[in-house]
Amino acid sequence: MGSAILLYSCSAENTKEVNKETLLTQQSDSLTIVQTAEGKCDYVFTTPLMERYEFAKEPYMEFRKGVEITTYDDSTGLEASYLIADYAIFYEKRELWEAKGNVVARNVEGQTLYTQQLFWNQKTHRIYSNVDSKVIQGQDVFIGEGFESDDRFEKWSFRKFTGKLTVDTEVTEEPDSTATEEGKK
Repeated sequence: MGSAILLYSCSAENTKEVNKETLLTQQSDSLTIVQTAEGKCDYVFTTPLMERYEFAKEPYMEFRKGVEITTYDDSTGLEASYLIADYAIFYEKRELWEAKGNVVARNVEGQTLYTQQLFWNQKTHRIYSNVDSKVIQGQDVFIGEGFESDDRFEKWSFRKFTGKLTVDTEVTEEPDSTATEEGKK
């Protein structure tokens, strides 16, 4: 009888209720997803580790070892954009991505964004960051805080802007002497 009580008490101590919200429901090592439509590649998504928590209050997928994403242009099939980050998380219901740590994003025009945190809202088609960011466009370097853009990285801005802009100093026409004289008056 004494050993039965001891056995029962040991098993009762080891039995804990599982919190479904913290329960890992999917895991994948060395995951590569290739999305195609009508025989054309839309994007390639690569990560060393994906973990999914679908029973959380806000279901999410976590990529603790980073991500690499390449998108392709529908008409040409050429690379349209590229993103790499040390960490990422995707909130499924809000359709919101957050990338952190050495985030680098590049578009087909050669513009490159460097930041430590970047959000992409799939519903609103906006990307943004609330931390210092740098955009390099050819020889031009733009630095600021509070980066925001459309998800094609075509129309972007900073809330607080500082930066360096390279300007072509070559004069192509002779200045109009009458304009100069009028400016002196």
